[in-house]
Amino acid sequence: MKKTNQNILGISRRKFLGSSAALIGGSLISPLTTRASAYVAGSDTLKVALIGSGARGTGAVRDAIQTEGPVELVAMADVFRDKIDTSYSNLMNLQGISDYIKVPEEHKFVGLDAYKQAIDLADVVILASPPAFRPFHFEYAVQAGKHVFMEKPVAADAPGVRKVLAAGREADRKGLKVVVGLQNRYGIRQNEFVKRLHDGMIGDITSAKCQYYINEINLVPRKEGQSELEYQLSNWRHFCWLWAGSPAALTIHVTDIINWVKDDYPIRAFGTGGRAVLKEPGHGDIYDHFYIEYEYPDGMRLHSTTRHIPGAWVNRGCYFEGTKGRANHAAWRDSDIKSRDGDELWSYQDTNDPSPFQIENDVLYKAIREDKPHNDTEWGAKSTMTDIMGRMAVHSGGLIEWDEALNSDVVLVPENLTLDSEAPVQPLADGTYPYPIPGSKTGIVIV
Repeated sequence: MKKTNQNILGISRRKFLGSSAALIGGSLISPLTTRASAYVAGSDTLKVALIGSGARGTGAVRDAIQTEGPVELVAMADVFRDKIDTSYSNLMNLQGISDYIKVPEEHKFVGLDAYKQAIDLADVVILASPPAFRPFHFEYAVQAGKHVFMEKPVAADAPGVRKVLAAGREADRKGLKVVVGLQNRYGIRQNEFVKRLHDGMIGDITSAKCQYYINEINLVPRKEGQSELEYQLSNWRHFCWLWAGSPAALTIHVTDIINWVKDDYPIRAFGTGGRAVLKEPGHGDIYDHFYIEYEYPDGMRLHSTTRHIPGAWVNRGCYFEGTKGRANHAAWRDSDIKSRDGDELWSYQDTNDPSPFQIENDVLYKAIREDKPHNDTEWGAKSTMTDIMGRMAVHSGGLIEWDEALNSDVVLVPENLTLDSEAPVQPLADGTYPYPIPGSKTGIVIV
């Protein structure tokens, strides 16, 4: 079955595919030193492996298949077989997608090391497992000469970030293409918004704030006979070592916009936070609210707040104060820029724009097919590190400097983990988990 130019969401890709790379701009392009080995321009079908078969990975497969040129999913890997089965079923039920799902039973791999078998079969890999494993998966994919789409955050700890940065440099040397799933960088509205700030519409930016407020994080009930590690893998969003913490896993979408606007990264952070509702057994060791103040090299302060509490106000966005005006960017709604007197200078609504999730895939696969340089690794890793630094500051109660955070030797994610391993975090006698206490002298490792 031949794919049409109209995707299953009814959005014409052709109207933006040719211009999206130009819209994104040269700021995302890194120099190459060698040609890519995984795919040569002019070949036909690109074979894709999915590592991590949750909802986001399934969506990324759908978007990959909707790019120009033939794409087939040929392998899937996950820790749990039921996740693979659900993802496979969902993809097979999508009109216009199922013809490109070519995953036989022998290419459905289960286990913590299953990613290697799946990656070996593909030209392009989608890394959508819990963030803890992203550095290991990315490193292996680059070593194997594969192009990569990887979800954010790209790591859960500083050693993982350093591993990703090193693999990203190797990807450049091999001419591999890498996209990080911080889709705001690819949205048309977001690019128009950032362009106007770069052009000085609000003057010098004096301060910024960002908010990521959602309802509760889903908790999967513990199953009879399940090991502690299996329980934590099922509830990875509730454990810092797996999720990276909510600033890195959630708020990164808007802190990354701040970094993009600044074309820089914070030099230090401090903050506060805690657990207002996560008090029951099984709720893991994450905080459910954060306030983090970041300082940038020019002295600008970013006030970042995160919350996931049921029944509370929901909002996601970032906001800038400048010497000439104010700029507001609300996730999934609209953007506007006003003068200091409140006069509207610019506004944008994206109700008819193509999905940024689709655009980021179009850009990746276009770069692969045309053998054009593209590598998001450095800014994706540094935006991840921004929020990890903020988490470290809140958990410790300290003022954390960028170099101190990036060079931290605190390892949250053990290497060579198997399903027979002990979980890195163990519950207390009452079923709750130890969590960091700011300023604590109890010996809890600052994470």
